Amino acid sequence: MHRSLFRIASLTTVLFVIVGCHNAPPLPPAPPASALPSSEYIIGPGDQLNVFVWRNPELSMNVPVRPDGRLTLPLVEDVVATGKTPTALARELEQRLSKYIKEPVVTVIATGFVGPFTEQVRVIGEAATPRAIPYRADMTALDAMIAVGGLTRYAAGDDSVIVRTVGGKQYTYAVHLDSLIKDGDVSSNVALQPGDVLIIPQRLF
Repeated sequence: MHRSLFRIASLTTVLFVIVGCHNAPPLPPAPPASALPSSEYIIGPGDQLNVFVWRNPELSMNVPVRPDGRLTLPLVEDVVATGKTPTALARELEQRLSKYIKEPVVTVIATGFVGPFTEQVRVIGEAATPRAIPYRADMTALDAMIAVGGLTRYAAGDDSVIVRTVGGKQYTYAVHLDSLIKDGDVSSNVALQPGDVLIIPQRLF
């Protein structure tokens, strides 16, 4: 965790210098939403799950996913939940419970969302409340701005960038948050992907 935070801090410092340099070549715009794949919700540490076992209320309960990515239920201990969809986890629980119950039917519903580290969108820099946001389907820059409370008064919103890793390669895209928030320019409402880092630099005075 400390190493990840160090990498993000280092990346922030470098990009603040890049976006503040007027002689640097312009960054490409982020791809449109239609170019991005759809995504199913992936369970992560800290998520709250409602596990319902049909006709077995004593086995149905709300459980947290522990920091080690596992959960524990009656009859079933230390099941790895992270990295799975709720449906995939439900099928695994059915398989494990079948040793004790005839033809169990399990439903898993995520009620508190955090998601794994790779499925979060991190907003850093001059946001009102910089933080990591659980990614959801069709998430856009405007959704991220609403989640973090918008920009600070010192933000250079139109110099913001999205850092995205695809296939092990890192790409940097320009995003114009001032135009989006203050001018209502919907063309600046670019789509986000899981794992994106949205960096908002400070204005140069």
